[in-house]
Amino acid sequence: MSNLIIFDTSVFIDHLRTGCHREKIDTVSGLIRTSSVVLAELLRGATKLAEISFLKELEKNHPVLTPTEKNWMESGQILAKMRADKGFSPDKLRDLHFDVLIVLTARTHGARLITSNRGDFEMICGYRHFVLEVWHPEGEGIIKQFLPLQV
Repeated sequence: MSNLIIFDTSVFIDHLRTGCHREKIDTVSGLIRTSSVVLAELLRGATKLAEISFLKELEKNHPVLTPTEKNWMESGQILAKMRADKGFSPDKLRDLHFDVLIVLTARTHGARLITSNRGDFEMICGYRHFVLEVWHPEGEGIIKQFLPLQV
């Protein structure tokens, strides 16, 4: 397994709002990569100059990984299966789509995905296994769950 790390949007939102993950981000072990999907989600909501500056630095200092054509196609298949299995509305599927793309990008590169959004990502694990680490949103410790990477 590689030592690549991708942070989910939720970790950066927590960090920008409260700084709760600052120490963990600074001391995480591995090579940090940035998901283009995460950057897009964050840029969409960035309103403060400090947030925009942080995102520019993130993009500049960590290579950006982008979903492949295969990832996009597979994401549609996974979401269709979720709709059939769980009866999710189009709005819920739209909300999950970026998370599925982040998962598939991390999986493609053998990266560990770090999130504070436990519920959605654990549900996605039921459709595709990947290496997941969950950080408590209030910064109070780490809930680790490493799932086997199935190719």
